[in-house]
Amino acid sequence: MDLMIRVLTDRWTVFVPIIAALALAVTWGRSLSGAAVVVVAAALIGAVLAAVYHAEVVAHRVGEPFGSLVLAVAVTVIEVALIVTLMISGGDKAASLARDTVFAAVMITCNGIFGLSLLVGALRRRVAVFNAEGTGAALATVATLATLSLVLPTFTTSQAGPEFSAGQLAFAAVASLALYGLFVMVQTVRHPDDFLPVEGNGVVTDEDVHSESPTAKAALLSLVMLFVALVCVVGLAKVVSPSIESAVADAGLPPSAVGVVIALLVLLPETLAAVRAARRDQVQISLNLALGSAMASIGLTIPAIAVATIWLDGPLVLGLGATQMVLLALTIVVGVLTVVPGRATLLQGGVHLALFSAFVFLAVSP
Repeated sequence: MDLMIRVLTDRWTVFVPIIAALALAVTWGRSLSGAAVVVVAAALIGAVLAAVYHAEVVAHRVGEPFGSLVLAVAVTVIEVALIVTLMISGGDKAASLARDTVFAAVMITCNGIFGLSLLVGALRRRVAVFNAEGTGAALATVATLATLSLVLPTFTTSQAGPEFSAGQLAFAAVASLALYGLFVMVQTVRHPDDFLPVEGNGVVTDEDVHSESPTAKAALLSLVMLFVALVCVVGLAKVVSPSIESAVADAGLPPSAVGVVIALLVLLPETLAAVRAARRDQVQISLNLALGSAMASIGLTIPAIAVATIWLDGPLVLGLGATQMVLLALTIVVGVLTVVPGRATLLQGGVHLALFSAFVFLAVSP
């Protein structure tokens, strides 16, 4: 059946983002009552589900490996806009917002989504199989970007505190953007086969070739609705953030817990899309989403923040603390050991999920 008809038939995927947009317009900038928080949360969940549906339609139209970039880049661009907006309005209190958000995104994607994808894939057929060359290249890029942007500021001496000087920030921004652009070129033009799903015998396969592709109209409709849904996800997450902050403060938790909750909400569409791909025995697509999201989060956020510092007042803290650096280093080491064989069992998925759990626990109880 033509996917244009399918999109129109599944009317909830069109109506829910519109309802979420109306909820965002009504509640933006206002204090919410308990009932309003429940309504906004329901609209947020609906927008997430709709975003996953439309992202899969667009990804099916453009094919892999381009499809994996659609959701990752779309979410990250809107996430960057949200960070810059909050930093402009937050003043000195938002000095570490970019660092906390980017680090949370890296830990959620490289451990949470990564581990969950391996776990689902291994449960499906005992061993999750993926392309070690492409996944290894993505992991190396993430490790380099994270070190340049989040670790080095802790040790540089040109600026007091865990901050870059203006020149160092400019270098980090240019290097991040260039490295991300180079990776996208390699993934989509030079070596796209390295990022396609593989079968148990290591043969590259692309199931989209054997299934009906959406029409241009269906893909365009889904692209528009994907953008609307993602805007609603990020906007509604910001709307409910004061309620989350109040709940966190009442529970006696540190402010960093708020950033983790918001990052989890923003990355929920990618998480669901990755799990659905793993359930279809396309673990490589899941890993593309996870590592691509981490890479885009750093490669787009740091340049955007560097430009925003022209208008921002106050310090910009990018350097990680000791506990965060330990978690990042362990994530990279474990990630390398997981990726090299090109296959993973339940154990590897469990190890990554254990690291993700440690990150969440230490964010709540530092």
